[in-house]
Amino acid sequence: MIELHDLTKRFGDKTAVDGLSFQVRQGVITGFLGPNGAGKSTTMRLILDLDRPTSGRVTIDGKHYGQLSEPLKYIGALLEAKAVHPGRTAYDHLLWLAQSNRIPTRRVDEMLALVGLTEVARKRSRGFSLGMGQRLGIASALLGDPRIVMFDEPVNGLDPEGILWIRNLMKRLAAEGRTVFVSSHLMSEMAVTADHLVVIGRGRLLADLPMAAFIERNSRSAVRLRTPQPEQLLDALAGRSIPVEPGPDGSFEVVNGDPAVLGDLAAAHGIALHELSRQRASLEEAFMRMTADSVEYHAGGVPHANGHTAPAGVGAPATWGASWQPPAGRRQKKQQKGAN
Repeated sequence: MIELHDLTKRFGDKTAVDGLSFQVRQGVITGFLGPNGAGKSTTMRLILDLDRPTSGRVTIDGKHYGQLSEPLKYIGALLEAKAVHPGRTAYDHLLWLAQSNRIPTRRVDEMLALVGLTEVARKRSRGFSLGMGQRLGIASALLGDPRIVMFDEPVNGLDPEGILWIRNLMKRLAAEGRTVFVSSHLMSEMAVTADHLVVIGRGRLLADLPMAAFIERNSRSAVRLRTPQPEQLLDALAGRSIPVEPGPDGSFEVVNGDPAVLGDLAAAHGIALHELSRQRASLEEAFMRMTADSVEYHAGGVPHANGHTAPAGVGAPATWGASWQPPAGRRQKKQQKGAN
């Protein structure tokens, strides 16, 4: 188990981690979420004693990391996959880690096979792709057969097969009773991987609860109805004083509605329903709602012709419609070019 007790880290006048207290329990995959700059990487570095806390403490199985005589047998971590000497081969990188922690040499070949790097084991890491570097980092984390595994953005650079592989690997490790602590910005991947969530913003704890509870508490629940008899449906709902909101494609939504009650109401009035479905928020929607006030780095926007703002990097002609015109200077250059 990893335990944080009122952990704080300041860099000058910047507080990166602010009084964090939580536990990472064994046998489950705990997702570690937060906006950019929230303090996730700093927290992981504090766990591994790569940074010293300003105050508070963190323990691994009741001990400080520095008290672990062979730390790779307790906790394996992937924080920066490219933290490998570029002139060292994959095999030699794992070999020196094994020797430094009195890990049997046979584990080197086993881990290379596990992550699919056997064929490039004797190649220097400077030529590795991002995905290959990730696999080598995962092999390093698992080398000591640790009881605790900690991954920071483990799917970076992996192809779809690799993403499925690391997802199943983490689930298997948790099923074996190990502690799995993983940070990622990919909400869709975290939604199908994590059992429990720890969410931080601006260095402070925002949530520490199971995945389903997190989504339920931070999302809008509604029942969607679609019918070829919209006026009759609206009258029936009004008769029961049930508020309704317009939904997409001509549908209607009842916030916090009960599908059984709404279905019975429609049937009682002879109203045909083409859709009656409970709408559940995604992890991404729940996360954005919770962390809206904790985002430190906001992406800039490009103003629309109609005064709205488009996401930065969105092509103007594709999103602004046919009415969009390039600035005057560009129009003149294009007209001159056409004339020539």
